[in-house]
Amino acid sequence: MISPTRIRASLRSVLALLCGVVSFQALAQAGSGTPMSEAVPDNKYLWQIVQQQQHTIEALQKELRQLKNRMDSTTRRVETQEDNLEQMAEIVEDAVPAAAQTSLGGYGELHYNNTDSGKKVDFHRFVLFIGHDFSDKTRFYSELEVEHALSGNGKPGAVELEQAFIEHRVSDLFTVKAGLMLMPVGILNETHEPDTFFGVERNPVEKHILPTTWWEAGLAGHWKISQRLSADLMVSSGLNVPTSGPKAFLIRSGRQSVAKATANDGALTARFQYQPVPGLQLSAVVHQQQDITQGELGIAATLLEADAQYRNGPFGLKALVARWDLDDVVKALAPGREEQSGYYIEPSWRFGDRQNIGLFARYSMWDNNAGDDSTDTAIKQLTIGTNYWLHPQVVFKMDYQNQSGAADDDGFNLGIGYSF
Repeated sequence: MISPTRIRASLRSVLALLCGVVSFQALAQAGSGTPMSEAVPDNKYLWQIVQQQQHTIEALQKELRQLKNRMDSTTRRVETQEDNLEQMAEIVEDAVPAAAQTSLGGYGELHYNNTDSGKKVDFHRFVLFIGHDFSDKTRFYSELEVEHALSGNGKPGAVELEQAFIEHRVSDLFTVKAGLMLMPVGILNETHEPDTFFGVERNPVEKHILPTTWWEAGLAGHWKISQRLSADLMVSSGLNVPTSGPKAFLIRSGRQSVAKATANDGALTARFQYQPVPGLQLSAVVHQQQDITQGELGIAATLLEADAQYRNGPFGLKALVARWDLDDVVKALAPGREEQSGYYIEPSWRFGDRQNIGLFARYSMWDNNAGDDSTDTAIKQLTIGTNYWLHPQVVFKMDYQNQSGAADDDGFNLGIGYSF
């Protein structure tokens, strides 16, 4: 294929040659003394040259036309291919929009407990996450859980819908959520996948006092006040504690799980989170409900909770303190349960090439009868153990617990956990 540049160069060469021939003949005649009128080159000779160059020009012009035709054809084919690709992209986008915007995840954990209270093996939790992005601002998130492997009449397990909410990003600084969601309290309640915490079982303070895992139906807003400070505010359904029997006024027993829940009285929760330095997060929570018996006795309850999480290289530290205050009328109905409180502190250390081996120790104290000053009703537990992350989202766990105070349940635990 001859380029247009080459053709133009050839034409210039032809013209230069013709001019050179004429000039040479004129100079030759002048040098021989022949008059200018007689120095005209031989017409036959010049005509032959012109004919030869004309043939060359015509051949080049023909090749140029052929090249242009081929280029036009190639351009048409490229444009056709672009149209076809655009049509295919539209077909694919119309055919599979949901698959491209829907996400699937989950987690699970298997436990073996060998303590004074008994020996048990239990697939404690199997959870599936399903999310869907309606747009870059609006999304859906859900969490469906099977506890203890088997549910139904007379079976030990349960099937639970822990989350099902719509989240909308109003701006870069403000997000709202509506639906069934986890309460913004504590360290574990919102983030409780087994590969994210130390120990086989979730810590007893957050289990018995907060109580993890705790979800309600409601409307929530999240504000990013500054780079270091954020706030959450949630209006939600509330607890409904039993008012008699051994579980009377126990906070954990008041969770309704939004399952045909009595809604005579709601609750308000506020949380502030602050990061004063890199690696350190501080949180403070206030939760208030006017009647945790949902209209039966009119007993108000307030939760105050604060926690800290710190990570500096391989070293980590978690600490939490929480306290419920119920109306004094509870003293006459279930002495001591007008106050329920607890705290824990947990240092840890990770090492190895990928920091995939972790050691931890945790001291916990909780008391669901803290209002009773006449006797020591607090339970104390020291737990030491190790986590081994086969993969950042696959973990093997082992720990030993020593319990004292109002309860005695010593022993060891083994566990496997994963999330994806």
